[in-house]
Amino acid sequence: MDDKNNSIKADIVNGRTSLGIEFGSTRIKAVLIGSDYTPIASGSHEWENRLEDGNWTYALNDIWQGLKDSYQTMAKEVTEKYGEVLTTIGSIGFSGMMHGYLAFDKNGELLVPFRTWRNASTEQAEKELTALFEHNIPQRWSIAHLYQAILNDEKHVQEIDYITTLSGYIHWQLTGKKVIGIGDASGMFPIDAATKNYDVGMVRQFDDLIREQRYPWTLTQILPEIRIAGEKAGQLTESGAKLLDISGTLQSGIPMCPPEGDAGTGMVATNSVAEHTGNISAGTSVFAMIVLDKPLKKVYPKIDIVTTPSGSLVAMVHANNCSSEINAWVQLFKEFAEMIGVPIQTTELFETLFLKTLEGDKDCGGLLSYGYYSGENITGIKAGRPLFVRTPESKFNLANFMQVHLYSAFGALKIGMDILLKEEAVRIDSVVGHGGLFKTKEVCQKVVASVMDSPVSVMENAGEGGAWGIALLAAFMREKTAELTLANYLTQTIFINAEKNTVGPNQEEKAGFELFIDCYKKGLPIEQAAVDYLQ
Repeated sequence: MDDKNNSIKADIVNGRTSLGIEFGSTRIKAVLIGSDYTPIASGSHEWENRLEDGNWTYALNDIWQGLKDSYQTMAKEVTEKYGEVLTTIGSIGFSGMMHGYLAFDKNGELLVPFRTWRNASTEQAEKELTALFEHNIPQRWSIAHLYQAILNDEKHVQEIDYITTLSGYIHWQLTGKKVIGIGDASGMFPIDAATKNYDVGMVRQFDDLIREQRYPWTLTQILPEIRIAGEKAGQLTESGAKLLDISGTLQSGIPMCPPEGDAGTGMVATNSVAEHTGNISAGTSVFAMIVLDKPLKKVYPKIDIVTTPSGSLVAMVHANNCSSEINAWVQLFKEFAEMIGVPIQTTELFETLFLKTLEGDKDCGGLLSYGYYSGENITGIKAGRPLFVRTPESKFNLANFMQVHLYSAFGALKIGMDILLKEEAVRIDSVVGHGGLFKTKEVCQKVVASVMDSPVSVMENAGEGGAWGIALLAAFMREKTAELTLANYLTQTIFINAEKNTVGPNQEEKAGFELFIDCYKKGLPIEQAAVDYLQ
């Protein structure tokens, strides 16, 4: 066995490891890192949300099955590669899709099915709370789901004992602690950047708003307690160890870092927690996170104000739809290739079609598409109707066809980013891209550089994404000193020798995207008509 493997083996035996598990929208991933912060084993589990009674949801059984499966696959790889049974880990962290609504009674029973970020059913709550707080409250936020349930006079509200997010729920079950990282908490309720806690004045406003309902709880009684990156957030209990590891070999007592949202772990995995840095995650949904040096001057319904895992203010532009329509078309092309006897791997097909976009017209040849599998808050479309439109004069060829779908994946995001760039003059020094659409070298980066008007990099060591990010947060908790900030830890320790590929904005491509986005905005009534008439 070489020196590298001997070192990894020693890390495993002596608990100099950190485990991060992230629940994404289509995949649950577990990543174990060693003392040099690089992955040494991983495991994953595919899953999918389902539309039930008008709500996008995941069943609790699916959560636990996916957790056990991803952990078991990772632990098996440890044994196969290094000859060691995983009995202890230095630290563990969990991450999940931000926002959403998981409500429990005093017995810990789920009161209504998990309502995910993908639901666009809280419009009335969004408008009333935004006006009340003078702070943007997106439909995805937990407080919007709670207040909408109150407005709907849902019976379960009376029985609420605790509400949390996906990451907070898993952490609670494994540690017994009702806590949450500040980044994930900022998708539940507005945060006061000075106190790094829920905004006391807004909490009071909400309690006053619902006082006449006489619920047996106040807001702070049912929200999780906030923890900052680097703070301890409990330890793995005996029952939690059994939930995580069905083999029964994992020991209890392992320290756990604060559970975080996927936005926060994306910031960590891309070294984007310092002011004027940003990252963009492109998958089923797409969101851009820009760390601010000061608050925005106005309230914008299209801009979320959240925080880094350390509590710094972040402007977040989130669009519900991104890659789903592209994935559907690629599968159609794959089916055709197989039908004519020319089978091709999906990854190769993606790369081939993405590279073809480089031959397209800068304005997509007058083609138009909306990849709306669900409602889109930024554009005010309340339901999903994927749509492709062209005129007889449009330049309809494969390059333009693929390019318009790639542009459209970032269309709603562009509308939000223009507020930050053109109305607030927010400074962006660098952006790091991550997620499936960035796998083909430079293609997606060119598009995003036009959207963000900034150089866009893809890092080699960010390939494990948010699971790696939460593993780094778990390691930071274990190694933090009083004077060490998360930003310095990442820059000086984790990313000091990071390799990256960077693409800057091109003026001709920016002008072409501007022509596309004008067409995209003008065509929104077509998309609305599809919602109105295509049932």
